[in-house]
Amino acid sequence: METKKLFKLLKRYLWLIILLPILTLGVTYLLVKDLPEEYKSEAQLSTGLADQSQQMTSDQNMDYFRINQQFSSIIQMMKMKKMIDILSYHLILHDLKSPQNAFVKLSDEVKSLSPAQKEEAIAFFTSKLYDKSSITVADNGKIKYFDILASMGYDEKSIRKKLEVTRNESSDFITVEYISTDPLLSAFAVNTLSSQFINTYEQTTNSNQAKSIALLDSLLQNKEKLMNSKNSELKDYKMENGVLNLGTQSDILYAQISAYEERKAQAIRDIQSNQGAIASINSKLNSSSSNYAGGSVVKDNNDIINLRNQLQIANERYVDENFSPVYKRRIDSLQNLLSAQVSRTSDRYLSNPQNAKDNLQEQKRSMEVSLDLARNSIRSIDRELAQLKGKYNALVPFDAGIQGYERDAEVATKEYLEVLERFNQGNIEKSVGLRLQIAQLGLPGLPLTSKRLLYTSLSGVAILFLLLAGILFIYLFDRSINTSKELSLATQSPVLGSLTLVKEPGMDLQKIWNNTDEPNFSVYKDLLRSLRFEIDHQLSPDQNVVGITSMKSGEGKTFLSIGLAYAFAMTDKKVLLISSDFEKPEIGKKELPAQFFENFLVKREIEREDYITVLNTRSTNGSLFEVQNEKSLKASFEVLKDQFDIIIIDINSMGNSNKAKEWLLFTDKNVAVFEAGKTLSEEDKDFVSFMKNQDGFMGWVLNKVKVRELSNNTPLLSPKYA
Repeated sequence: METKKLFKLLKRYLWLIILLPILTLGVTYLLVKDLPEEYKSEAQLSTGLADQSQQMTSDQNMDYFRINQQFSSIIQMMKMKKMIDILSYHLILHDLKSPQNAFVKLSDEVKSLSPAQKEEAIAFFTSKLYDKSSITVADNGKIKYFDILASMGYDEKSIRKKLEVTRNESSDFITVEYISTDPLLSAFAVNTLSSQFINTYEQTTNSNQAKSIALLDSLLQNKEKLMNSKNSELKDYKMENGVLNLGTQSDILYAQISAYEERKAQAIRDIQSNQGAIASINSKLNSSSSNYAGGSVVKDNNDIINLRNQLQIANERYVDENFSPVYKRRIDSLQNLLSAQVSRTSDRYLSNPQNAKDNLQEQKRSMEVSLDLARNSIRSIDRELAQLKGKYNALVPFDAGIQGYERDAEVATKEYLEVLERFNQGNIEKSVGLRLQIAQLGLPGLPLTSKRLLYTSLSGVAILFLLLAGILFIYLFDRSINTSKELSLATQSPVLGSLTLVKEPGMDLQKIWNNTDEPNFSVYKDLLRSLRFEIDHQLSPDQNVVGITSMKSGEGKTFLSIGLAYAFAMTDKKVLLISSDFEKPEIGKKELPAQFFENFLVKREIEREDYITVLNTRSTNGSLFEVQNEKSLKASFEVLKDQFDIIIIDINSMGNSNKAKEWLLFTDKNVAVFEAGKTLSEEDKDFVSFMKNQDGFMGWVLNKVKVRELSNNTPLLSPKYA
């Protein structure tokens, strides 16, 4: 779809787009000019939910989700049928008790009530108000109470249309609005609904809280008994088994066991160290090369003794040998050796070697004593450890039992504390809980801005929108073909031209060609000449048989065939028109004789006319091949082609496909007619494909085009357009 088509569609319906909104504006104004004035009254309720000044403790981390949920619950409660019905009772009782001050004009249902019935109605609505019960259609009896409320506009449906309950953004206030035709009614409605809701809400809340506290108190007593019972069982178990505090006792015993095990380990370390030291001292005392044992001193002493013995023997020999000088020298030599040995021994040992030995032996004795003490202490430590472990193991059997009692006592205590906390919280909420109050009473006000202009404007805009939406719908879903371009795109085939719709009864072509005053005829003749040019441009002397068909009957192919015959005749060509039975057209003032194609096939003779020769075909023939075979038919057409410059055959539409296909076998060129404003169905697409596959198919002719479509339907001068 092109944008131009949309604008053209808008232009076509421009008169409707202008006229209908104006008419709607006028009608709407007449309907709303007598609308009564409306008055709005507002009452504001303070909840304290979002006001920190009304809270006992200032909570900086407010749960806004919970607060919003509470506001939503309050608003929904105010809109409940129960509350709306309470307001309805107050309104109807006001008007029944004070009819002279009624908020609205008394309805016929109320006026029809007798004094006794009116008193009965007052008693009924008062009872309903006292019980705070809802009213339904079932309450209609001898007196139709529900219908009375509806007739006065005090029923639930009517009130909901005028009532609005909202929260002012994130504030602590709830606004109740009511709009009516009486300022006193609006103020009465918002104040009554607010006060009645506060009373009902407080009664309901106090009742629920009292029931909740009573339930929590009973539960608290049961939990306290259970807690005391579990604690008593734990205490009795400890007393029976002599266990005061199993955890503390086991910790003390474990600490003592650990201390004694550390002492035992230290004693074992002392034993091992003393044993090693004693072994080292024994090694030093028993070593022959040890300076501490005096081994070196013995050797030196032996050397001195040997020298002294040798000196004594030398003296004896010196005496025996009469003081021989030889022995004198020996004595002197030994004396020198002895002196040197003694001097060496004195220089080597400055202290007494025996003292070092004594010291080692003293250390050994001391270590042996420490070793004995350590060995004896291990036995003492083992006895203490055995005693402590026995006590510790004796506590183990009580552990499982005490854990069970302690666990039960802990759970019972926890449950008691939780219930106690909820009980205390419930008492606090009951004392200082949510307290709704009227922060601002509803007051009678000035009338609201009249909505007459708004309603009138909206009606005009709405009808304009609907018109444009309808035109857009037509544009989007209209698949009709009205222009040559659309036909070419739909069929993917050339379009030879377009012809306008001629609303002329009969087939008096002379009137069309000779009339110069009718613009539609002039346009038609120009388009027909253009189509004649396109067809003639593709014909040749040996290919001059043109078949004209259509998808369906009534698309104007017969009229087009006659028009083309007349157009070619105007160029001094000998034209033969073969068509079905139709009223004889007039060419000038000469009436065309009736000749039949079936007679020509038999005699091969034809009476030629000056302008157009017409051969009618009998519609009773079911098939062309039932008249003659294909070879004879071709021979007959060769005779006709020699006698005429152009032969135009008005072929049956594809609704009678067998005849159409037979005639197409004997044509050289073919033209298909399509009526403007129609769409292509799936069956039509099969016909389009069939025509495109014909060797002599020249293209389409868009027929019966309305004159206003011609701006986008200029005849094409080239059959190659696709």
